[in-house]
Amino acid sequence: MDGLIRGLVDVAIGGNQRRGGDDGGDDEGNSRDERSRSTWADVVSGEEEDQNRAGGSSHGRRQNLEENQWEKKGERIPIRHSNKEDQEENTYAAKVAEKQDFSESQQEDNDGWETVGKKKPARQSHKVQKEQWQDYKRPASEQHYSDEVETYGNLEPSQLELSGLSEACNKLWELDSNRLVPGNDYQIDCGDGKRVHERADMAEGLLFSWVSDEVFRKPTFARFCSLLDNYNPNEGYKEVVTEEERQEQAAFIEEISRTPVIKYLHKYLVLKDVAPGSYQEFKRMLTSLWFDLYGRGGTSGSSSAFEHVFVGEIKQSGGEQVSGFHNWLQFYLEEAKGTVDYQGYIFPRRRGEIPDSETQLLTIQFEWNGVLKSVSSTLVGVSPEFELALYTMCFFMGREENHIQLGPYNVNVKCYRLGNNRIGSAFPIAES
Repeated sequence: MDGLIRGLVDVAIGGNQRRGGDDGGDDEGNSRDERSRSTWADVVSGEEEDQNRAGGSSHGRRQNLEENQWEKKGERIPIRHSNKEDQEENTYAAKVAEKQDFSESQQEDNDGWETVGKKKPARQSHKVQKEQWQDYKRPASEQHYSDEVETYGNLEPSQLELSGLSEACNKLWELDSNRLVPGNDYQIDCGDGKRVHERADMAEGLLFSWVSDEVFRKPTFARFCSLLDNYNPNEGYKEVVTEEERQEQAAFIEEISRTPVIKYLHKYLVLKDVAPGSYQEFKRMLTSLWFDLYGRGGTSGSSSAFEHVFVGEIKQSGGEQVSGFHNWLQFYLEEAKGTVDYQGYIFPRRRGEIPDSETQLLTIQFEWNGVLKSVSSTLVGVSPEFELALYTMCFFMGREENHIQLGPYNVNVKCYRLGNNRIGSAFPIAES
């Protein structure tokens, strides 16, 4: 008992000394209070247990978060959108959350404390082969393209394919000779699942464990990747396209035009009286459709179909949020740079459909430059030419919702227009 009394007296005296000490006393006390709250948040979230397993440090994680000027600490982003496609992407997120029967009381069941996610392991450096990318900026006369891709099968659309969009899109899937093989060309780790409104990081590691160097030596993959750094990700900033970047765009279209999926797309659209019979004119049509600039976020010439769908944009109005960004190669490259933080997959609508390392249609949550994308869907391992052909097909021949079959996957390809001749957004949604 005497020891207890002495301990209480010491605490009281120590507390008075801290309150009445030198000029730095208040700051020290506040700092200690903040550490106390943080420790309590760590205990509530179970981070301390995760750190013991991973050998990590909560101080290191907090320091990294403070150094990242984009970091958002579990905020719920206000929903204010000016573009229909952005509204629809957020409506999709809301519908997924509703399907999961996630109540507001559950969401606020943390007594106001920030949920701290699992610790990420040290990033493994991966050097992407970029040496040949500078060659893609050269004039057309100095470009070297791959030989015409040998085609296995008939490229002439069948009557069944001409009468049904799903059959035509599935044909594109079958013709994608550049599609990668999980476990052979790349490896993913889906981590754990979560609900849309949950902010805890449910992925202990990166989504991509590795991607083979050979992938980036594939001509269409390499030319596609060289385009991704040509854009300012902040929506509303006017894009400046140099002559070299225009050459990169033309070279990419030329490269993919040698593949079966693009040749089939051309034949299909010609038979539907949508595309010109001349292949050269068709390539110019694709270049215009995907790379011509248009206005978004109140600024003319600030966006394009390619930038929005494949690269992604960060909306500033109404609270920062990621818009677009549906390409797996962009995700991998940004994750390798440390600007993407994978947060886990979104629980599927039906039990028993948990994604694994073989899954090639994922619904996920991540942060890009510290800004949250609460729900996003992407086709993993498909070629750039396949995605461009798929969304082009749905834009010209489909509607806003296109329920199709892609190999083993039931997919709803959402496709939104800006006017009659521009793609505002396009992305896949996994269906039950």
